Amino acid sequence: QVQLVESGGGLVQPGGSLRLSCTASGTIWSANSLGWYRQAPGKEREFVAVNTASGTIHYSDSVKGRFTISRDNTNNTVYLQMNSLKPEDTALYYCNADICTSEWCRERADYWGQGTQVTVSS
Repeated sequence: QVQLVESGGGLVQPGGSLRLSCTASGTIWSANSLGWYRQAPGKEREFVAVNTASGTIHYSDSVKGRFTISRDNTNNTVYLQMNSLKPEDTALYYCNADICTSEWCRERADYWGQGTQVTVSS
């Protein structure tokens, strides 16, 4: 099957930056949309950003102008560059991937990573 492994989380002061990475491995014919979600304590998981197979990018209003999503299709990796971090960005960040696991996408599924913690605090 497919595994998503995230890295890059940590503790950073307000105004600081972090770069998250997520690499998909396993039986992959093609990676379609790759994105990031986050979940703060006591809150529901929310959308952060997505990069579709065609290169279309969307951001949530709360991160627009501060976060940048990019992807490396050769390595099935998606990145999230987070700048000007705020305490309200503190959350567990999850990678999400829509992946075709067989030729011509006859089999396709949605996958999630295990999450990487981002804490913004002074």
